[in-house]
Amino acid sequence: MAERSRVVVITGASGGVGRATAREFAARGDRVALLARGEEGLAGAAEDVRQAGGTPLEIPVDVADFQAVDAAAERVENELGPIDVWVNDAFTGVFAPVSEIGPEEFRRVTEVTYLGYVYGTKAALARMLPRDRGAIVQVGSALAYRGIPLQSAYCAAKHAILGFHESLRTELLHDGAGVATTMVQLPAVNTPQFEWVRSRLPRHAQPVPPIYQPEVAARAIVRAADRPRPREYWVGGGAVQTILGNRLAPGVLDRMLARSGYASQQVDKPYPRGRMDNLWEPADKSGEHDFGAHGSFDERGRAVSVQQWASRRSGRLTAAAITTGAAAATATWRLLRRRRG
Repeated sequence: MAERSRVVVITGASGGVGRATAREFAARGDRVALLARGEEGLAGAAEDVRQAGGTPLEIPVDVADFQAVDAAAERVENELGPIDVWVNDAFTGVFAPVSEIGPEEFRRVTEVTYLGYVYGTKAALARMLPRDRGAIVQVGSALAYRGIPLQSAYCAAKHAILGFHESLRTELLHDGAGVATTMVQLPAVNTPQFEWVRSRLPRHAQPVPPIYQPEVAARAIVRAADRPRPREYWVGGGAVQTILGNRLAPGVLDRMLARSGYASQQVDKPYPRGRMDNLWEPADKSGEHDFGAHGSFDERGRAVSVQQWASRRSGRLTAAAITTGAAAATATWRLLRRRRG
């Protein structure tokens, strides 16, 4: 239990990881501002927060609009109090090859998934820096380090967030600021995004296994908010192997993903007819479905991450992560050499 009730802002709070994170903060008695577009999802998230013991504040907002985000931050401070934690989690994407994604779609993904983080961070900094305290958590992905096929717009935005985060972190360290920023790099997570993401794939999209439940991500985000001084947190063995494997043998991963990256992101079932996506407007509009935190892969979702437990012991994590990544890269290289032979 936190020593005092904090004021937490979460973007993308209506579903998936943002929804699970709202519940995790609420269980500590925190006051949680929920920022998202979908009315049904926001109402459901607010009820989750109340049931968990927190105080919710629903604010419909499109994070691609800086003025709207800044106004939301002002409302939070007026109604809940000074913001202690800001979590950037909102995103959108398009599942398709680069040649099949339109320029306007690339722009929209960039505005939501990258600039939405920039706008949220600036709104938080404008209020935290004068008080010289606060924590900003950027929810990232192993795909901030490793691009994969069929998700070019999303991967590019996550790469951009990482660069933005590193620049901001060095500036805060230079200034000796009491405000800290950290980034949480997530693995594949069982969220509703695979139900509502825009897709031109022939089959239903899925997260690349191993798949984790959103509560695993939520616990890591809350821990990062409590201890935001490390530059980043890696969650899940899959994320560790992806990040370190890419550092050690990026060319090997290029060839692996060229062979398996299409099939591993699809399951053998079609999307339902008339399905909405959330690129331009929320899939959970008023009077329609509240998607919640979980997607359709519960039977394959892992509820615990051994690596996340290890991350609380940073020295051991570093050694274990290097060993894991090196082993993964070596095994991959040997596999490819056998196939060539």
